[in-house]
Amino acid sequence: MKQRIIDDELTLIPYFPNEEVALRWYQDPEVCKQVDNIDFLYTPERLRAMYDYLCAHGDCFYIRYRGTLVGDCTLRDNSEIAIVVCREYQNRQIGRRCVRNMIALAKEKGMSQVKANIYSFNRQSRAMFQTLGFIETEPEWFVFRIPGQKTEE
Repeated sequence: MKQRIIDDELTLIPYFPNEEVALRWYQDPEVCKQVDNIDFLYTPERLRAMYDYLCAHGDCFYIRYRGTLVGDCTLRDNSEIAIVVCREYQNRQIGRRCVRNMIALAKEKGMSQVKANIYSFNRQSRAMFQTLGFIETEPEWFVFRIPGQKTEE
């Protein structure tokens, strides 16, 4: 896995252990609620377990925006996209650009679609994914069918 340059502001960096930086994103109660629907903060152990799982089941990246790590995104082997952008960097279209890149990665891997699990109360993420063309196919699940890819039967 190599880094993915999105544009002159954004690069996806393959995951490497970096708890000191990454734990900060998961110390925000609102971010933890949006991402995992939990009412508690991540511990270093929970963070390690999450990244170990994501790396074992897909491609996990840090999001570097203008030289600063500001979040992470993953394309899992089951075609699920997950993304976290720390609150102070939200609303800069970082997530939108990263999700587009994860769709491109899915196409490179031959996937016919990608999906995202977004809680009903997370209006900001739901709106972003829908703007990108994701359709809610069942409660809290959104799917994007990749043009030009064969549908798995």
